[in-house]
Amino acid sequence: MRVGVPKEIKNHEYRVGLTPGAVREYVANGHEVFVETQAGSGIGANDDVYSAAGATILSTAEEVFAKCDMIVKVKEPQANEWVQLREDQLLYTYLHLAPDPAQTKGLVESGCTAVAYETVTDNAGGLPLLAPMSEVAGRLSIQASATALQKANGGRGILLGGVPGVAPAKVAVIGGGVVGTHAARMAVGLGAEVSILDRSIPRLRQLDEMFDGRVRTRYSTVESLEEEVFAADAVIGAVLIPGAAAPKLVTKDMLSGMKDGSVLCDVAIDQGGCFETSKATTHAEPTYEVDGVVHYCVANMPGAVPLTSSHALNNATLPFGLALANHGLQAMLDNPHLRNGLNVHKGKITNEPVAEALNIEMNEPEAILKAAVA
Repeated sequence: MRVGVPKEIKNHEYRVGLTPGAVREYVANGHEVFVETQAGSGIGANDDVYSAAGATILSTAEEVFAKCDMIVKVKEPQANEWVQLREDQLLYTYLHLAPDPAQTKGLVESGCTAVAYETVTDNAGGLPLLAPMSEVAGRLSIQASATALQKANGGRGILLGGVPGVAPAKVAVIGGGVVGTHAARMAVGLGAEVSILDRSIPRLRQLDEMFDGRVRTRYSTVESLEEEVFAADAVIGAVLIPGAAAPKLVTKDMLSGMKDGSVLCDVAIDQGGCFETSKATTHAEPTYEVDGVVHYCVANMPGAVPLTSSHALNNATLPFGLALANHGLQAMLDNPHLRNGLNVHKGKITNEPVAEALNIEMNEPEAILKAAVA
């Protein structure tokens, strides 16, 4: 199969779909890999490094899209990219379609087969291709919040960990999954006072044992959420419903009860955000203020640390990507977890949460795939 890697074009996105090491794996499996010039510049991998790994360098993204059977990216295709996709072409990347009707329409009209990293599953019920970026984003959320809390950046002027004789900042983490766990770990490590809210009692027990009493765990209700948000200096939105739009847990009315200069960091912004006042921002202009509260809502947080992120992402995506390249659509029939990653196929939506969020007819993926390979 001809596998293509275009350079990412989203604002301040420096990650790359395939690292040179991943390219070597595809080539070793008998595939041709075509990489747009300078696609790996954000991770310090120039064209010579990719050529040495066995890739062919192409001058433009248009050439990559036109030449290849499978496109491997990091972020969702932008408008000038989805129009280049075509029927019988595989797209393998993050999509986050639920809050993005325009992209969904573009992929449907292209006729391509789109596999989303964020909905591929595993035997444990986890999301193995989302997890590494959730780990990065969770840890970055604390760094970002600590910076946003500085007075010069519009924050309260509080040091996250405090100093002897001065109380540390209070951090409320909404959601005890991968993002929330890593956010809490970073915040605790910096000396902050941390609370985690979740609606799973078993998960709260796990977190209580994991942190050995260094965080306060609370069952999430309207009352407990308000109490923690109002008391917090920084609130981390770490809520995820796989494939679906994130619920709006912190309302605009709640901002009036928060401290002036406190921070809302919405890690769920890729799925529409879990704060009512959230809107996607970029690394160029990461924050804005609403009712005295600083909002950090960067939609590609891990792009700030592309070297770490690209390698962590490729470690997770490589086995599934090779399966797609080696076996095409049959790979999704053979592996139900990879099949869960199928979001769009030849103009049809095949993911239930996406279909529900956008009020579009959902088509059962196994039946669609069986018909396609018959």
